[in-house]
Amino acid sequence: MRRRRRPAQDSGIDISPLIDMVFILLIFFMVSTTFVKDLKVDIERPKASSAQRASTKAIRVHVERSGAVYVDGLPVKVWMLQSRVRELIKAGAARPVLVVTDRLVPAEKLIEVVDQCRLAGAKDVGVASEREAG
Repeated sequence: MRRRRRPAQDSGIDISPLIDMVFILLIFFMVSTTFVKDLKVDIERPKASSAQRASTKAIRVHVERSGAVYVDGLPVKVWMLQSRVRELIKAGAARPVLVVTDRLVPAEKLIEVVDQCRLAGAKDVGVASEREAG
């Protein structure tokens, strides 16, 4: 009596269906997520009770406490702000401009930035604020 040897079985796990499902889920979440372009700047926004939600397609102009100005995340000098906003308006169809400012920024600086945006041809210029609680 001889013992019969069984052929060695493949003890590995086929993970290709798992990888396929992971990629499908990754694509699903990437497509279904909305991307908001907000600059990672510590800004304490002013409050207003008459605030309205801004368009996500707006050109965002950020003004820091130090007076630094950013257009869609890129640093810009105030004297170049008008030309930069004009370029962005020409590239897109009549996009509104949203000025996001710290509440400690002087009023003169805010007015200068809003004025430069309007001189660039922006029809709708708004200032971002934080709606009052209550």
